[in-house]
Amino acid sequence: MTNSPSKPDQLLRDLHALHDAQAPATLAPHVLLTLGLSDAYWQMVTAIGSVFIAYNKHGVSAVHLADSAADFERYFRDRFHRRTDQIDSPDEKLVKIINRRLAGEKVDIHFDLRGLSDFERAVLMKALEIPRGEIRPYAWIAREIERPKAVRAVGTALGNNPIPLLIPCHRVVRSDGYIGNYALGPDRKRVILEAEGIDVDSTVALAEHGVRYYGSDTTHIFCYPTCRHARRTTGKHLVTFNSEADARAAGYRPCKVCRPA
Repeated sequence: MTNSPSKPDQLLRDLHALHDAQAPATLAPHVLLTLGLSDAYWQMVTAIGSVFIAYNKHGVSAVHLADSAADFERYFRDRFHRRTDQIDSPDEKLVKIINRRLAGEKVDIHFDLRGLSDFERAVLMKALEIPRGEIRPYAWIAREIERPKAVRAVGTALGNNPIPLLIPCHRVVRSDGYIGNYALGPDRKRVILEAEGIDVDSTVALAEHGVRYYGSDTTHIFCYPTCRHARRTTGKHLVTFNSEADARAAGYRPCKVCRPA
């Protein structure tokens, strides 16, 4: 009677039969990604051009403009101190969610914000609450996270946002109403805001004239000019204010939606 080979022996014979066969080059990145030991990235076309997007099992970890894949990998390694590998086929579900988000749909995206301080995470999470097509000043975020004196620190946290475009720091402007800087450059900030339906030239004109708030003489409520309620106010009922004090002195109360004060 012939004894059949044991399972370990058979496995060794099968592996030996492979000889010099090599795994596909894409196998290692996918395995490391699945194990949470690495990030993967791909290039994606957006309103501001082609960007590199990295993600891992915790969520999207970076959005960055770079001249080449090598430059992006260098940036990622220097900032996050871990590797990232380019893949040809990113997670289809994630790509669809990002496209829907960029198109203005309210869909949830998981973000990997490890390495940021509690303050920085609070700033970025508050920026996520600003609706598409609306803007808020740095002071608004500082007040909303109960750090009203930390306006400059809010600006720094937004400037260091590792996931611009998806975490919309472009929707935060200077407290004087001017558009201000942006992690991906002020020119791109203008492009994104206009793509979201904001008339940047009108916003700048308001800043130049010192207008900070719109009010309605029918509701006696004042809002930020881009608030959806302010946009519904017709010309003959529209009142402008240069400060919160002016609005309150005129008997107006702050909008409960955009919370200007």
